[in-house]
Amino acid sequence: MKFIKYPFWIVYRVWFYVLVAIPIIVLFPVLIVTISRENWYPFFIRLARFWAHFILIGMGFSWRIEKDQELKKGHSYMLIANHTSMIDIMLMLVSVTNNPFVFVGKKELAKIPLFGFFYRKTCILVDRSNAASRQAVFKQAQKRLNSGLSICIFPEGRVPEDSVVLDDFKDGAFRLAINHNIAVVPIVFYDNRKRFSYTFFSGGPGRLRVKIHPFIETHQLTMEDTQRIRTEARELILNSLENDQSDNKKAAPGK
Repeated sequence: MKFIKYPFWIVYRVWFYVLVAIPIIVLFPVLIVTISRENWYPFFIRLARFWAHFILIGMGFSWRIEKDQELKKGHSYMLIANHTSMIDIMLMLVSVTNNPFVFVGKKELAKIPLFGFFYRKTCILVDRSNAASRQAVFKQAQKRLNSGLSICIFPEGRVPEDSVVLDDFKDGAFRLAINHNIAVVPIVFYDNRKRFSYTFFSGGPGRLRVKIHPFIETHQLTMEDTQRIRTEARELILNSLENDQSDNKKAAPGK
């Protein structure tokens, strides 16, 4: 029965890349203008959110966002989330709408044709195997935070294997948050792995659920508190994912 789905999965994956490319090609002149000056970045983010909506809707996804706490317009935050899918970027863009933010991501994505060009121009790239590159991230992030933007980091640092619910977190996001006295915003993507994981023959249309948990404040904290809030954030996201898995098993037919 599974083999019957293979042609659908092939078309579905190709269709994703078509959807990624269409808005970039159509809006290419406008996008070039918006990345030419740093103070025009908020307008670029608006276009990026349109791009994200276009892709998610085109892939047959709907989404529901639950918020335990609202982000305040004009404030900077450290946005973190679990990382399991190529649509994590798109879902983050449609989940956080009041605050323009910059992604910190691995430099390998800059090699993707067309998308990689704008990724390289607008995101903070890091080579996690290079200490100098990791240090440079702090300087670039400081510059963006000083201009009123927020930062988004997937603190696992890589996409974990399908058997791993949530990988270990790196320190970078939490050190930045403490250094700049900005709140950490833990966000959970429940369905991205199921709907569109990095496994080629998998996935399909459906609902994507998002939860924005209460913020972790960093006022009056020092770098000695990095491990504590890193652990607090990871446990919060992990417990949320595991509780959801448990609820799904209880709700499954025959259970």
